[in-house]
Amino acid sequence: MSPPIVSLSAPGSSSISSPERIVIATRESRLALWQAEHVKARLEALYPACRVELMGMTTRGDQILDRPLAKVGGKGLFVKELETALLNGSADIAVHSMKDVPMTLGEEFTLGCISAREVPLDAFVSNRYESLTDMPPGTVVGTSSLRRESQLHAQYPFLAVTSLRGNLDTRLRKLDEGQYDAIILAAAGLKRLGLGERIRSTLPAEISLPSAGQGALGIECLSARGDLVQWLQVLNDVDTSACVRAERAVARALAGSCEVPLGAYAEIRAGVLWLRGFVAMPDGSRILRSEREGALENAEAIGSALAEDLRAQGAEEILAELG
Repeated sequence: MSPPIVSLSAPGSSSISSPERIVIATRESRLALWQAEHVKARLEALYPACRVELMGMTTRGDQILDRPLAKVGGKGLFVKELETALLNGSADIAVHSMKDVPMTLGEEFTLGCISAREVPLDAFVSNRYESLTDMPPGTVVGTSSLRRESQLHAQYPFLAVTSLRGNLDTRLRKLDEGQYDAIILAAAGLKRLGLGERIRSTLPAEISLPSAGQGALGIECLSARGDLVQWLQVLNDVDTSACVRAERAVARALAGSCEVPLGAYAEIRAGVLWLRGFVAMPDGSRILRSEREGALENAEAIGSALAEDLRAQGAEEILAELG
């Protein structure tokens, strides 16, 4: 589906093309809808003549709630149906949490942009305790992530870490019902939905290194849609994009998915990209860490180099055991 193009005058340019209609494919969870509405509002502000519509969809990842994501196909379950909508022309773009986007996209798809990041760290949420260190031995922490689980086991071996599935509201409800003493969630989702007051503490990266792309939004479209890629560039954040590309390069090189406890987190400090990463056994019995830094334009090469550092430490042994 190729939306018609109209010509608009813009300050500093003689003529630019603008979309007349853009359809956004989105999951129907409250957080996914917030993200899609956020992108919709930004596009409408940038292109006042454009009609932006949402098309809500339920993905297989949303439907399977009784098993850990790692055991049913990984994070790609959250994007497959949205990509089908792009392919059949019923939608133009799809809005994703970058941490949910598979590390390798099909050649027919591309990320049109990556927008400015929200807080990328993990959040400690509890009705009883102020922090992980306050929790007595045997108390139960819920998480949906092997990445978080491995780091919790390594640093807080006295806690009982159990699987937690469902959308954000479902996870908070399970906590409030007493099924868990605490849960670990992405701080970005809580803040975006106005639930920041539920955060007892934000876990520093030294305690819980984030997943690749955490806190950032990406907009996917068909590779053939050069018009959309051009229109979306105004939403791209250069620093966030560099950080996320470096992080994803680590995960891609190490076959990163839900099946592998792996974290990668980049920051820009004084104009330099600083990247940290780890790969671990799920029980935290072995964790390999490394860090690299360099220029933003070398983001993916920095990520690939860090992955090689981890391989040199023995990452292949961990990957082979988990495979």
